Amino acid sequence: MGNKDAAVATASDSSRFNPVAVIDVGSNSVRLVVYSGLTRTPIPLHNEKVICALGKGLEKTGQLNADGVGMAFDTVARFVKIARSLGVEHIDTLATAAVRDAQDGAAFAKALEKRCDIKVQILTGKQEARRSALGVLCGIPDADGVVADLGGGSLELVQIGGGEMSEHTTLPLGLLRLSEASDGDRAKAMAIINKALDKHKWVSKAKDKTLFAVGGAWRSLARVCIAQMDYPLHVLDNFTLDRAQAISLFEVISRLSPKSLEQIKGISRSRLATLPLAAAVLERLLEINKPRVLVFSIYGMREGQFFKSLPGAVRKQDPLVSLAEEICRGAGRTPKAGYETFDWMSPLFKDESPRQKKLRLTACLLRDVWWTEHPDYRAEQAFLRVLRLPFLGLGHEDRAGLALALYYRYGSSPSEPIVKQAHALLQESRIHRVQAIGLALRLAYALSAGAPGVVKKTSLKITGGTLVLTVPESDPLFKSGPYLRRVKRIADHLGLEGRIDRV
Repeated sequence: MGNKDAAVATASDSSRFNPVAVIDVGSNSVRLVVYSGLTRTPIPLHNEKVICALGKGLEKTGQLNADGVGMAFDTVARFVKIARSLGVEHIDTLATAAVRDAQDGAAFAKALEKRCDIKVQILTGKQEARRSALGVLCGIPDADGVVADLGGGSLELVQIGGGEMSEHTTLPLGLLRLSEASDGDRAKAMAIINKALDKHKWVSKAKDKTLFAVGGAWRSLARVCIAQMDYPLHVLDNFTLDRAQAISLFEVISRLSPKSLEQIKGISRSRLATLPLAAAVLERLLEINKPRVLVFSIYGMREGQFFKSLPGAVRKQDPLVSLAEEICRGAGRTPKAGYETFDWMSPLFKDESPRQKKLRLTACLLRDVWWTEHPDYRAEQAFLRVLRLPFLGLGHEDRAGLALALYYRYGSSPSEPIVKQAHALLQESRIHRVQAIGLALRLAYALSAGAPGVVKKTSLKITGGTLVLTVPESDPLFKSGPYLRRVKRIADHLGLEGRIDRV
């Protein structure tokens, strides 16, 4: 299970740890993201954007915004310098809808190449749509539904499932274009949205699955939803709403004053003016597509380009397990001990789903990552780091469960105020399970001190109503130690008697 073979196959390839960069020349903003290396999960080393508004006025003039062109030249030149200073050898510079559609777009791209000594790829609508879908698949390989990526110049729609892409389209419904075409009139904007979407019947046929919302405008909308709901977890990655809940929230948000919106943390002033239009486009998509749930994704076109660049063996890895392995190694621990711990405790967790197994394996890989923290704060640091890590690619319930498992691995009390926000996301049965995982991790550490090859000298099983830990009688490792009381602790939690057999 997991990435054991793939990790071994690529571990010696040091080039994958060289930073790589993507410069996204969009209709509204120009952004640089430098990733730490070609590992399975795109981890940003640096992320910066400048609003250049290249697509401003494009609907009426057919030309790029002259002021924006000057800003874009300066911005990209700066971004190239930053990337080179960070050791980046390969920069992917991608231009999207505004450059693609403007009469002077090709000339602008050539001038940019000459000034900055880079290669600029002007993406077709199909290429942009596919990269957006790849971005979602990078974080959620089993994603099933429709990816909707809203930018300044266009809206990309792609149907995904089984790790593949099928139907796709690009529509001129970017927020800059839509705002100019409707003159700020909501009714007129809705008519434009409806006319564009009505031509693509496949969108309505892909119903009852998931709609993945991608793009900065919709991430801002997600922040407003989180604030309105007083939601316990302020993380955008895979923030999920059911369809009726989302539509209801959007109706409330459409009535909020600009002053109210300004009070919400994390929303830039540049997003406020277009937020109602962003909500209108998404609301209409929900009505047409009729998804079961709406998921806001932090991965999009740039992450799709990153994913496309990965070696084949790395692309096949599971993103969550691979990330856990990288974090484990970075903390000076070996994933091998994590896999051994996973196998060792498996008799306690019968009839698991594949997802439950993967989450438990992830907890085992991360079990000792916070060893350098002060003992009084290890539980808190492990919990908060996992709960808030921006690129885990997990639904919020799974994220909360993983965070709690690691919290309990360090032996902290469930009554601590810090865990209430995670408990609020989970059912009691799920809380009981992750507590058991945490206690098993705690017992494993007491037996092995985190060293590989030790815990597998013992065995754990449930027979009748008894939890039995078997240890070798002759090995001095197991003559004494804190594991003696921890066997009883986990047995009590599971409603069992506890016993140690020495053979």
